[in-house]
Amino acid sequence: MPLFEINLSSTALGIQTALNVVLPISVDQKALSEEHTYSYGSRKFPVLYLLHGASDDYSCWMRWSSIERYANEKGIVVVMPSADLSAYTNMKHGHDYWTYISEELPAFIEATFPVSTKREDTFAAGLSMGGYGAFKLALLKPEKFAAAASLSGALDMADRVRQDRKFDNAFGDHPELDGTENDLLHLVKTSEDQLPRLFQACGTEDFLYEDNLRFKKIAEEYGLDLTYEEEFGDHNWAYWDIKIKRVLEWL
Repeated sequence: MPLFEINLSSTALGIQTALNVVLPISVDQKALSEEHTYSYGSRKFPVLYLLHGASDDYSCWMRWSSIERYANEKGIVVVMPSADLSAYTNMKHGHDYWTYISEELPAFIEATFPVSTKREDTFAAGLSMGGYGAFKLALLKPEKFAAAASLSGALDMADRVRQDRKFDNAFGDHPELDGTENDLLHLVKTSEDQLPRLFQACGTEDFLYEDNLRFKKIAEEYGLDLTYEEEFGDHNWAYWDIKIKRVLEWL
């Protein structure tokens, strides 16, 4: 399947940024050998926005997992952007990554690649910080996304920033995220929309395991359509490679 590595001048960010896109195409091999051309035809593929963690960038899903092979088997376009240490928010000291990820990037993808614009064909997923970003997309953009998946997600960001200052540039020094749009637990409690289906997985040895249990408890109390899985596993690519395949099966 074709892999596109794209350098994009982002209006929302005000900088150059990069992303990977994998596109499954069923090619008529006889026509290809005779005419040396690919044809998308009229087909529109479902699309998954796949987000990276705090220590990663747009390349890591391609480098450390078999996402390309899994996506080709399922016939889904996968978009893997970069988002720095933004926590997928409009940063206090930095760039407007929330605007980029939630608005500009989907508009660019839909204008450039043969992807469906239907809600039922649009999904988000991510690991760690990216799991937080994927659920934030689902909870704040339910009209756009039909489902979202979090793997080892930093799902209680309000508590996380009290313990870890790596997100100071994203949220500012000693922020209070409780009750804001950056607090996923608050969004679950206050949403009046019909929210997307959610898939949540975390290893029991993961340092974010307790964060995930807190989100699971609130999601179940408020009746979200949540599929939850846990098993022995840590915060690493061996776990995420297994679970992203499971996510695609679930979608």
